[in-house]
Amino acid sequence: MGLVWGGNILGAKTYLHVQNVTMTGYIYRDVLLEQHVRLFWGAMGAEFLFMDDTARPHRANIIDECFQSEKITRMDWLAYLPDLNRIEHVWDMLARQPPSTCLPELRRALLDEWCNIPQDQIDNLILSMPRRCKTCIASSGRHTPY
Repeated sequence: MGLVWGGNILGAKTYLHVQNVTMTGYIYRDVLLEQHVRLFWGAMGAEFLFMDDTARPHRANIIDECFQSEKITRMDWLAYLPDLNRIEHVWDMLARQPPSTCLPELRRALLDEWCNIPQDQIDNLILSMPRRCKTCIASSGRHTPY
């Protein structure tokens, strides 16, 4: 499985994108940002704050140019603080399911389980971010109970 991508905001999540391709900056822009993320940034307007990580395709020049041309604000990424990345916790929800034995089965299981993640759990993660940030600051960036 080459590419698994999903996004979320308070009250909604994207479709899960599962594709057997190698992620590139062009795929990230043309498939994910243009086809999936655009719906969210269009709905949110100036309040939209995009969070991704430092994977090479996410930091390609064409991605920076796309964000600049669309006036999208990107959240600073602190790779050593995964507790503050809510999508990592959502991926953990997916990982709790029994493993699949073949790629088509894995794809179907991922799509089904993504749909089954209750939105209120995602919303609780989002709403917990101020508390998580305070805890992280209090621990000087070390491990937190999250």
